[in-house]
Amino acid sequence: MAEHPNEPNPFADFTRIIDRFKIPGVDFAALAESGRKDVEALVEANKAAYLGLQALARKQAEMLTEAMNGIQDAARRAAGATSGTKAADLAREAYQKTLADMKELADIVRKSQAEALARVTDRAIEHLQELKKMIQPK
Repeated sequence: MAEHPNEPNPFADFTRIIDRFKIPGVDFAALAESGRKDVEALVEANKAAYLGLQALARKQAEMLTEAMNGIQDAARRAAGATSGTKAADLAREAYQKTLADMKELADIVRKSQAEALARVTDRAIEHLQELKKMIQPK
């Protein structure tokens, strides 16, 4: 999480407060840093989820536009079609396009969720490693 010069750092304030309470064997600065990293990982996971939702919304808008254009095009072609085979071909094309679009939407959601989960998982592993170091006798 990038530090912004004009924003207060709540973790710095917390660190100053807990520094007053010295307990042998407890590294409060490391605990505060670990908490900061946890929050940072959650922020990054939320960013990934948000970006995924934006991509999903853009794709859905694009699909809606394509569908409306396709409906207009299909209506023009169907009006000129003289056989049932032509109408069946148009229906099959529309069905295949819909399936492809649904797969693409599912891929966007899957990718977004995987990125968010990866950030949280990576931080959880790092957190466990930090805890191991903190509880080892010095």
